[in-house]
Amino acid sequence: MTYSKGINASTATLTKLRTPDSYCPFSGMCTTCLDGCPGFCEIGKSAVRGKETLYPQPFGKTTSASQKDYPVDYSHFNIMGTAVGAKGIEADPDKAIFPAVNLESFLGSNKDLKLTTPIVVAAMGSTNIASDNWDHLAAGCAISGAGIAIGENVCAMDPNVEIKNGRVVHSPNLARRVKDFQEWSQGAGFIAVQANVEDTNLGVQEYAIEKLGVDFVEIKWGQGAKDIGGEVKLNTLERALQLKGRGYIVLPNPEDPKIQEAYKAGAFKEFERHSRIGMVSEEGFLKRVEELRAAGAKYISLKTGAYRPADLARAVKFASLAKLDLLTVDGAGGGTGMSPWRMMNEWGLPTVYIQSLLTKYCDKLAAKGEYVPPIAIAGGLTLEDHMFKGFAMSAPYVKAIAMARSPLTAAMVGKNIGEMLKTGKVPNEYKKYGENLEQIFINAAVLKEKLGDRFDALPVGAIGVYSYFERLSQGLRQFMCGARKFGLDYITREDLVALTPEAAQISGIKYIMNADADEVEKILS
Repeated sequence: MTYSKGINASTATLTKLRTPDSYCPFSGMCTTCLDGCPGFCEIGKSAVRGKETLYPQPFGKTTSASQKDYPVDYSHFNIMGTAVGAKGIEADPDKAIFPAVNLESFLGSNKDLKLTTPIVVAAMGSTNIASDNWDHLAAGCAISGAGIAIGENVCAMDPNVEIKNGRVVHSPNLARRVKDFQEWSQGAGFIAVQANVEDTNLGVQEYAIEKLGVDFVEIKWGQGAKDIGGEVKLNTLERALQLKGRGYIVLPNPEDPKIQEAYKAGAFKEFERHSRIGMVSEEGFLKRVEELRAAGAKYISLKTGAYRPADLARAVKFASLAKLDLLTVDGAGGGTGMSPWRMMNEWGLPTVYIQSLLTKYCDKLAAKGEYVPPIAIAGGLTLEDHMFKGFAMSAPYVKAIAMARSPLTAAMVGKNIGEMLKTGKVPNEYKKYGENLEQIFINAAVLKEKLGDRFDALPVGAIGVYSYFERLSQGLRQFMCGARKFGLDYITREDLVALTPEAAQISGIKYIMNADADEVEKILS
C-alpha cells in the first residue's frame, strides 16, 4: 500500500501533518507528536470537532472517493488488439473503421430497454450537491440516451412533500427530478426511482409509478462507498424535528429539550440525519418485487454495494429468481459525497475483486441454465479504458457501466463555465477557444442542430455531460475497433490480459505471458 499518510491526514477531510515527510506508516501520526502543536491532523481535529471529522469536508459541497491504493485494480490489466479479422462487421478496411462500432446496449429481461450510450448514472439522492446539479445531469443523460437513477431519501427530504396516512401523495422535488429527464428524453435511456427502507415505508416508488409516469424502479441494498444508510447534515432545529417526525434517525435528538437549548446557545450548528439499514431475505425481496410489478413497474433493478461475497451471491441469485431487468454491482473505492472517510477507504470488496467473484457466480447460474440479469458494474470507473475492461472482465453479462462521481463532475463544470460566460469571467484555459458558448463547448453546435429551438432552454451542464459521454463513446469505439469488436456483445474475457500473476489469479483472466498459447503453437508449427 502507498497511502499511509492518508490514515491521519487527507485533503478529503482538510487535515494535514506537522511533519508530512516523517510519519508513522501504520498509524499515520507524525513520527514526533509535539506538545504545542495546534493539531491539524485527523486526531487533532477530532479532539476539537469530534464526529464532524468523520466526513469529507466541506460536507455537502464535494464528492469524494477512496484514496487507498488497492493491490489489484484495472491498471493491472491490458486490452488486447489484433491485426486479424473483425466481429460484427465485414472484414474490410474501408468498412471496419472505428466510427462504425455500435455501442447500443439493451437492458430488461426481454432486452427491450435501449441505451444508445451504455452508461447508467447510479443514483443521485437527497444530498445538496446532487440536488444543486440534478437538472444538468438528468438532461445530459436524457439527450445522450443513457440511464439515471434518482437516489434515496428525495421525497422525505422534500420540505414541501405531502404525506397522508404514512404515504407520499405529492412531492414537488421528486416530480421535478423526473420531469428534468422526461422533457429531454430522445427515446432511449431511462429514469429510475430508487428506494431504501424509509422510501419503501413511505410508498415513494408506488407514488412515482402511479403519479409521475415512472416505469423503472430500483431496490437499494447499498453502495460501494459505505455499508450504512445515507446521511446528510441539517442546519436548523425545525428541519431536524421535521425529519425526525418522518421516521429518520436524527443525531443529536432534536426532541430532547436539553439538546434544543444547546443548539440555540450555539454549542453546535448542525444535526445529522441517518437512514436505516435494510434487512435482506429472499422471501421479503421476492415479495417486494411482486408488489412493485403489481403497482405497474415495467422494469425493476437491484443496486448492491461492496458487501461480503455471500451477499453478492444473494444479489445474483435473488435477481435471477425475480428475473430483474438490471443488477448494478458497486465495488469499493468509488465516489460519493456523504460517506465516512475511513469507511470509504477501509471496507468492502474493491471493484476488480467483486467483479471477479461476480463473473464466477454468473457463470455458475448460466451453466445451470438459470436466468442471469443484465449487469452494470460500478466502482470508480471514469474513462473509456475502464469501460472496455468493465465489459470484458465480466463478459457476456455486463451490459452497462455505472458511474456517478464523474458525470456529476462533467455537469458541475459545464454549469460553472456557463455561469462564467454570463459574467465574462471565463478562465483563460477555455477563453482561448472563443468568447461564447458555441465556441467554447465543442458539442454546442451539434446539440443546437439536434434540439433546434429548444437548445436555449437546455441546462448548460447538460452540454458538459453530453460532451463527456461523447468523448467516452469515441474512446471506447477506438479500443473496440483495435480489438476488432464492432458491437458490445462481441467483447469477451479474451480481450484482456493480466499483467501480473496475482491479477490473473484473482480474476481468472490469462496472464499476459500465457495468452494465446495454443494458437501460437499452431501458428509456429
